[in-house]
Amino acid sequence: MTDAVLKRVAIRKYTAEKVSEDDIKALIAAFQASPCGMHQADVMQMTVVKDENLLSEIEQVTSNACYNAPLLFIINVKKGNEFGERDASVAAENLMVEAAALNLGSVYLMNAANVLNSAKSLEQKLEVPEDFETSVIVACGHAAEQPNDDRSNRYKVVRK
Repeated sequence: MTDAVLKRVAIRKYTAEKVSEDDIKALIAAFQASPCGMHQADVMQMTVVKDENLLSEIEQVTSNACYNAPLLFIINVKKGNEFGERDASVAAENLMVEAAALNLGSVYLMNAANVLNSAKSLEQKLEVPEDFETSVIVACGHAAEQPNDDRSNRYKVVRK
């Protein structure tokens, strides 16, 4: 297993340091490489937010649910698509593993995504098409903390 998979943990505290443009490009490439159900690439899109004013507005609307991260990846899926949430989750995992490989922290956010879906004026600013909805937000940045919990036996595994 790669170090990036094992290194990926939920980070909820970030430094003020900006994520480099090269790292953002690598993260977008990781998103683009993610698989999608039934090869329906037209049912998912992503908005990358690094504008401080927009980040601040998102934090206000979501009651700081994005942990003041300096970079957000907002993954939107076509409403009613049966694979949308799964596709978004796979894409989010690609982003988070790549972030770990780049020595960045990240966290998967569902509640903030749900809140964003009811903030119509903000959805317009984020250019979310009317027939799409936000499924997942991945907050990303330079970690200000590093959890060290043992995750080697977290889930039950049945072997036969």
